[in-house]
Amino acid sequence: MRIAKPLLLFTTPIGVLVGVREAWRFHWWLAVLMASLLTVIALLIGMTLRVARREAEQNRLP
Repeated sequence: MRIAKPLLLFTTPIGVLVGVREAWRFHWWLAVLMASLLTVIALLIGMTLRVARREAEQNRLP
């Protein structure tokens, strides 16, 4: 796990970017769909983190 976790954190974004680039070479609209899906997923993760942090902050107050 000491090597695998940093390796995954480093190679996954590179693999996603290579995948979007290959999708662009195949059909440009496929790359647009992939990028929009990644954007939606990132926004949902961000919203989840924001809610979790807000609730954690509310629970800390006396």
